Amino acid sequence: MLHKAVHVRLYPSEEQQILLAQTFGCARWWWNYALASSVEVYKETGKGLGRSALNALLPDLKKSEDTVWLTDCYSQVLQAVTLNLTTAYKNFFEKRAGFPKFKSKHGHQSIQYPQNVKIVDGNVKLPGNIGIVKAKIHRPIEGRIKTVTVSKTPSGKYFGSILIEVEGENPSYSEGKIYGIDLGLKHFAVVTDGEKVSKYDNPKHLSKQEKKLKRKQQKLARKQKGSNSRNKYKKVVAKVYERISNSRQDFLHKLSHRLVSDSQAVIVENLHVKGMVQNHKLAHTISDVGWGTFTNFLAYKLERKGGKLIEIDRWFPSSKLCSNCFYQIGEMPLNVREWTCPHCGTHHDRDGNAAMNIRTEGIRIIKADGAAVSAVGGEVRLKLGRKSKLRHSPLITEAPATVGTPI
Repeated sequence: MLHKAVHVRLYPSEEQQILLAQTFGCARWWWNYALASSVEVYKETGKGLGRSALNALLPDLKKSEDTVWLTDCYSQVLQAVTLNLTTAYKNFFEKRAGFPKFKSKHGHQSIQYPQNVKIVDGNVKLPGNIGIVKAKIHRPIEGRIKTVTVSKTPSGKYFGSILIEVEGENPSYSEGKIYGIDLGLKHFAVVTDGEKVSKYDNPKHLSKQEKKLKRKQQKLARKQKGSNSRNKYKKVVAKVYERISNSRQDFLHKLSHRLVSDSQAVIVENLHVKGMVQNHKLAHTISDVGWGTFTNFLAYKLERKGGKLIEIDRWFPSSKLCSNCFYQIGEMPLNVREWTCPHCGTHHDRDGNAAMNIRTEGIRIIKADGAAVSAVGGEVRLKLGRKSKLRHSPLITEAPATVGTPI
C-alpha cells in the first residue's frame, strides 16, 4: 500500500468557522492538559502516562462541571490528540525530536480527523456537527481516505491535508543521473551530474520583503494591545510572512522536482543547520534559505519514484579536495572562491569542485551498500534499506586516494 497526501483549500461558512474554533480550542486544551499531567506523573514516578492512561482521563473530564464543554468536541479528535502526544514523547525519548511543547491559541491551529471523512460533490464532509465544508480540490482523490488534518493559518485561511491509501508497491529501481549538490548562501545550490555544473542563485525571499515587513510590524507595534484594530492588523503581518513562505516553498518544490525527475540518486551534505545558526552574522540568511526543507522534499520525491537520497558526513572535506587528482590541501578560508591544486595544477571553482567531490563520495557510499556503479557513476542499481553508517573518507570509484597534505 502507498500513502499520499493531498493539500486542499477549505472555505467554511461563518457557522462552521465558529464550530471549528471550538474544536481547535478543545483539542488545544486537551493537549496542554495531557502534557502537563504526563510531566507531573513523570516527576513523581519516573514514568509517563501512556495512550490508554491518558484516554481514560477523558470520561471524568467530560462529566466535570468545569470541563463539560469537552462533550461538544468530536471524540476521535481528542483521541487523535492523545496519539500525537504519545508519538511526540516517543520521538523525544528516542532522540528524534525535541520535548513536546504546550500549544498557544495564537498562531497556527490544527485538528485531525482519523476516520469518517468523505468527499461529497467536490467538497469535504467532516464528521460531528461540522458537516460539508466547501473545498477547492485541485486533483482527484483516488483511494481510501485515512486521516484528514484541518488547519487554520495565522492569516485566517483554512486548509485540509487529506492522507489517502492507494494500492501498489514502492518502486525499487529508478534509472537516471546521479547529482551531487553543494548547498550554500550566495548560490543556493551548485549541482553537477559529473559532466556539467549548474548554479542556482539564492532567491533571498525574506530580504525581498524585509522593508515591507518592517513597516507592517512597526505599524502593528503602535496599536494598543488587546484592541480589535491590533487583532485585525496581526493578519496583515501574517499575510506578509505567508507570502514569503509560499514563495520559498514554490522555489524549493520546483527545483527539487527538476532534479528528481531525471535522477536515480541525489547526494548532499548532512549540514548541521542548528549549529550554523549560532553564527549571528549568518543566522538570518541561513534560516531563510531552507536547506532542511529542500532536503526533505528531495527525500520523499526520490522515494516516490524509486530513487535515493544520500547524505554524506558534514566533516567530509569537499571544498579542500581536488576533484581531478584528489589531493587535499590544509586550510581554505570562506573568502577563497577559486583555487589551484598545487599537485596537478587544476584550477577550481570552490563550489563546483565541492559538488563534484560530494557526488563522488556519494557514489562510493552507494557501492559500499552493495549497489552496482559504473566507472563514471552513470548508472546505479539502488538497494533500498537503511542509510549507510560507514565513516566517510575522501575515496572515489575511479582512482586511488592520494596523500592529504603537502610535506
